[in-house]
Amino acid sequence: MQTEIIIAGFGGQGVLFAGQLLAYTALDNDLHVTWFPSYGPEMRGGTAHCTVIVSDEEIGSPIVRNPRAAVVMNLPSLDKYEPLVREGGVLVVNSSLVDRNPDRKDLSAIMIPANEVGEEIGDKRLANLVMVGALLQRLPVLTVEAVGQSLRKHIPEHRRNLLEANIEALKRGHALAAGEAVSA
Repeated sequence: MQTEIIIAGFGGQGVLFAGQLLAYTALDNDLHVTWFPSYGPEMRGGTAHCTVIVSDEEIGSPIVRNPRAAVVMNLPSLDKYEPLVREGGVLVVNSSLVDRNPDRKDLSAIMIPANEVGEEIGDKRLANLVMVGALLQRLPVLTVEAVGQSLRKHIPEHRRNLLEANIEALKRGHALAAGEAVSA
């Protein structure tokens, strides 16, 4: 089965890293994958998004018109990608930066205060992995445990000090999306 995911937000929110981590996890678990990044000319503050396709069969094209899921980190991304998610798909919205609920009723949509959760863990830059954890609860294409294992394997040396916080962010996002009580 093929699963298409778009992750979108401002540059500097870790959008490309989140997608790359999903791609590494798929590869580490012997799945087929594409990771297709796109970002504006600004390094920080411009727009960024990536498309990740995970499949148990060969992938014909990295181009996606109607993804099964979208993770949106800001309002412009919600405005752009909400209409594109296929009917019955999953929409994970960062309620820390988005001040409206999704309009569509034919999606499994969830609002996650990702920046606040990241700050509770110790760094608002963890919001991206809070969102990935929430996504994986609603769309279990990969497990949080598998993503954590791939993170341990692929995190750059200069970011290893954030490893446990990133894993905690994944778990907290997953628990939030499941409606479980989450303690700080």
